[in-house]
Amino acid sequence: MSNRNSQANKQAARERLRVERERQKKKEKVRRQLTVGGAIVAVLAIAGGIGVAVANSGGGDSGGGADKWAKAASAKLVQPANTSGKNGLDIVVGKKDAKHTLTLFEDARCPGCAAFEQNVGETVQKDIKAGKYKASFHLGTFLDNNLQGTGSKNALSAMGAALNVSPDAFLKYKEALFSKKYHPEETGPDKFADNDYLLKVADTVPDLKGNAKFESAVKAGTYNRWALEMSENFNSFKDVKSTPTIKLDDTVLGTDSPNGKVAPSSPDAFTADVDKAMKG
Repeated sequence: MSNRNSQANKQAARERLRVERERQKKKEKVRRQLTVGGAIVAVLAIAGGIGVAVANSGGGDSGGGADKWAKAASAKLVQPANTSGKNGLDIVVGKKDAKHTLTLFEDARCPGCAAFEQNVGETVQKDIKAGKYKASFHLGTFLDNNLQGTGSKNALSAMGAALNVSPDAFLKYKEALFSKKYHPEETGPDKFADNDYLLKVADTVPDLKGNAKFESAVKAGTYNRWALEMSENFNSFKDVKSTPTIKLDDTVLGTDSPNGKVAPSSPDAFTADVDKAMKG
């Protein structure tokens, strides 16, 4: 479970923001001083040595970084196919006539979400296909602030590109991202910030492997602005204190904890909670 509202995380995030602002001010000062052959080079003196940093445009295979996401905030909004609602912020997968709705609140970098998907995700997909319920997805990126990095946003943008292919491609890609093989350790490298890594994971999904349109969208950041909008929408749910949070209609599934309900950790426990919620 990843707590999105811990005071320590907020304080740490504010401190990282302050440091980043100071770093950017110094970087801009050096940029104004040194222009070489039309390319701007930031020269940093580090521990008696000289480090050279070349400004990253954010459009390459590496996935860019903070600069890319600053640009995305003012970029044109492109909504993936198979979305609905204002700005394409509603992701609903399943049979339209399903009487119940399973709502999932997740963050791509969340280890608890990965555990839920690894243990229960297959059951969720089977239930959706059977029409037991339709599924509504709300995807956040708060762990980019808590852990540093941009992997949650980058993975969300790539999931938008998968959703643009088909709902099934979206579900299978999300499953692969959360899998034991590909989901990064919470304290490890921010692998999802790397577009090449996201494309490597996509190669395990038949509908995405060799899909030039999907690959182009990931590399170009076509759905970056949409990812930011999705994240902001996720933050509007003030009753969601941690991820994963799983609801069947209006009932939060799982067992009680100080940070809210802990999502069911096995297919049997999940199905029991769902069936109980359906009975009211």
